Amino acid sequence: MTLNNWKLERDAEGIAWATLNVADSAANTLGAAVMAELDLVLDQLTLRPPTGLVIRSGKAAGFIAGANIEEFTRIDSAEDARALVARGWTLFERLARATYPTLALIRGHCMGGGLELALACRYRLTVDEPGTRLALPEVMLGIYPAWGGMLRLPQLIGPAAALDLMLTGKGVDAVKARRLGLADDCVPARVMDNAARIMLLSGRAPRRLPLLQGLLNGPLRSIVAGKAKKQVASKARPEHYPAPYAIIDIWAHYGGNALAVPAASSSSLEAIFRSPTAKNLIRVFFLQERLKGFGKDADFNPLRVHVVGAGVMGGDIATECALRGMIVTLQDQSVERIAPAIARAAKRFERKFKGKPREARFALDRVIPDPAGHGVARADVIIEAIVENLEAKRALFVDIELRARPDALLASNTSSLRIADIASALAEPGRLVGIHFFNPVAVMPLVEVVRTPASSDEAFRRAAAFVRKLDKLPLPVKDEPGFLVNAVLGPYMYEALRCVDEGIAPEAIDAALVAYGMPMGPIELVDTVGLDIAVAAGKALAGAAAVLPKALADKVAAGHLGKKSGQGFYTWQAGKAQKSASTSAPAGLAARIVAPLLAATEACVAKGVVADADLADAGVIFGTGFAPFTGGPLNHSRSLS
Repeated sequence: MTLNNWKLERDAEGIAWATLNVADSAANTLGAAVMAELDLVLDQLTLRPPTGLVIRSGKAAGFIAGANIEEFTRIDSAEDARALVARGWTLFERLARATYPTLALIRGHCMGGGLELALACRYRLTVDEPGTRLALPEVMLGIYPAWGGMLRLPQLIGPAAALDLMLTGKGVDAVKARRLGLADDCVPARVMDNAARIMLLSGRAPRRLPLLQGLLNGPLRSIVAGKAKKQVASKARPEHYPAPYAIIDIWAHYGGNALAVPAASSSSLEAIFRSPTAKNLIRVFFLQERLKGFGKDADFNPLRVHVVGAGVMGGDIATECALRGMIVTLQDQSVERIAPAIARAAKRFERKFKGKPREARFALDRVIPDPAGHGVARADVIIEAIVENLEAKRALFVDIELRARPDALLASNTSSLRIADIASALAEPGRLVGIHFFNPVAVMPLVEVVRTPASSDEAFRRAAAFVRKLDKLPLPVKDEPGFLVNAVLGPYMYEALRCVDEGIAPEAIDAALVAYGMPMGPIELVDTVGLDIAVAAGKALAGAAAVLPKALADKVAAGHLGKKSGQGFYTWQAGKAQKSASTSAPAGLAARIVAPLLAATEACVAKGVVADADLADAGVIFGTGFAPFTGGPLNHSRSLS
């Protein structure tokens, strides 16, 4: 038996160790060749049964990243899609029926088909490391976990918890996996092999659901399904995102077996395959992978970061750096100005490290108030996030350049000023780049990395690498007003504000755009960003003589700045906009408001703000939340023509 991707060994106790190490790949994926070889492995173990089987990874990068998405993109018929599903379903059913005990030893990422393989094993053992993560993220690609995930996960952890994971695509770490019952145990890496051996030979019965959970997974499943459908409907429309509705239906009516669904059903493989959503979301996946590639060629591992400006943006940037293990000095005019940022950081760490108070404390200790700016001298990265005033920023960087290490990366978080105008005050303008985060920093995945004609290649590479260290997506952009995201958001939000001037209710406008597919309406977005910021950005893009929408100008003049002041177009309480019942919107309102965004995106590509249309789509999706099911604004425009 020739195996190119698997290695099968037997130890003195008769345990078979099947190690997956996909050839010529940084990560393990379950492509056709890998699955065929696993079938051969099971053939051999059927002929000479072991005392047990351990499936593990030979990659440092993780367990299994899931199915091979490249192969999925080559499917050109519903019949091929059904054959692909049947291959995985049949193989994992075979694994689940093995007469000997089986165990998945999970270290690192265990995603999609990788988790479905693990679910087909009798036992699952997770390794307690930061990189260990288990998820069924298929819904984020517009598809569903059809290799047994919809059958086995609800049986293992109960339907409510299982549907929550499958309908959101969110992952759990090693400890939470054990707490949910998804993993039988969680151990340190140093004992993982021995722990796997002990568990495999323990004779321990597979986990069974408590009586109530068993009923909810059986005769009472319609109750759970109804509740889940209501929750999904509050966030996604079936015509935009059919996969989550299909997951509920297949679990509730077909025992989690997608192959049993009639072709005429809206939940069928044929319907999902025909839906443009899956094609577009897979496109978005590859766009995201492209962004992740920027900065890979830089050998840069920043340990110390200095942030100037402890406002919402600066403070939250500091928090994200500390969360990733960096030591951060946070500068502002006084300790009193820094204190609110420290308080927000404490809450973020408490949520992030729920149940791990020591980890939260260590993270908070990494955020150091530094009103005098002593941290500049030792920092690997220095980020400015002060008021949007050109002269103030220029003066600050002149001072920083004198005190910073020669190899320190200098960056501005400006949203509306040209980086070149700030850099012109420096002795070495090539050191400065833009690293533009979006609010809220913790949530928004995109960061624009702005380079001027003077910016050095090394500074750009380091900036992109720094962004990846924060687990964000770097988008290279040219130093043009508004860069990409604000340049396309501005016309979109201003068109919405002109509609307010015409007497259309903010609630009606927001409802129309949410129905269109946006995650948040434009008026609520303006309130969230800050009405003063919207004014400044508008003037930066259109010039000081720009005519502001009257409603916007009036609100700012009255000091109503949106969420941060508690009053804008909406009243804000406990961080939420208080909205009255939505009135009906005029026909075509959403298309009218989106049209300037589409035009602005086209213009940005024409001006070379980003290198190509794909990067423009990626930037607008991950920087604004533009309806991912469309595949991006330019992809959407092409589909309309």
